[in-house]
Amino acid sequence: MTIRSTRRPLVGLALLTLFALAGPWLHPVDPAAIDLARTAAPASALHPLGTDESGRDVLARLMAGGRVSLLVGVAAGLVALLIGTGLGTLAASRRRWLADPASRLLDAALAVPAFFLLLVIMTLFGGSTASLVLAVGLTAWAGIARLVRAEALSLRERDYVLGAEALGQSRLGIFRRHLLPHLVPVLTAAAGVGVAQAVLTESALSFLGLGVEPPQASWGSMLTGAQQHLATAPSLAVYPGVLIVATVLACNGLAEAARTGTAPDR
Repeated sequence: MTIRSTRRPLVGLALLTLFALAGPWLHPVDPAAIDLARTAAPASALHPLGTDESGRDVLARLMAGGRVSLLVGVAAGLVALLIGTGLGTLAASRRRWLADPASRLLDAALAVPAFFLLLVIMTLFGGSTASLVLAVGLTAWAGIARLVRAEALSLRERDYVLGAEALGQSRLGIFRRHLLPHLVPVLTAAAGVGVAQAVLTESALSFLGLGVEPPQASWGSMLTGAQQHLATAPSLAVYPGVLIVATVLACNGLAEAARTGTAPDR
């Protein structure tokens, strides 16, 4: 993985994160403040990007929504990565009593339509940020586990792994010294894709009204409010849509750089 290949997506993610986190200092406006006299107002000195359908400042809501969307994306991606890495490694174990149950659980998870399971979870537990993180993370780990399992099955047959086993090295030592360094590019790529998918999933759930609860903002919920004003104020949908696309492209760029990178030397 070269520095040049990761520079642009990293800079993009850093700028998006800075935009979201620095909102209260750069533009100290309450994102939930309603002004019905200024609904869908154009850009002005007071509201640099105008107001939405309820008279709320669009820039402030984009910043606040970014904090929610990025938090859900990163946290849910980490949850999926941890579960997927653990179960994928167990499914590739030489110990059948560990590998068989983990493989059956992975097959069952892959057979369940994840989005319908998401709808059930969010309907039952509501639209809090914690519920979103758990729901997205617990339904996104199967793809990562399948990827980790396939890579681990390939690595465990390498000569240096077989030699380490013949010399009596512990399984934990073999995993730490010989398997994990070669899994890092795969895990990095899976993390990038996982965060991108989590951001898209959160946006889709919020667009369907199953995401964060009002007056809290997310980029998906902003798209929901904007759909009634596409003809008169299309910018209300363009702003959050562009930020979602930029986040997904940056995460996918990191994943692609990791996937095409060179594995570390043993």
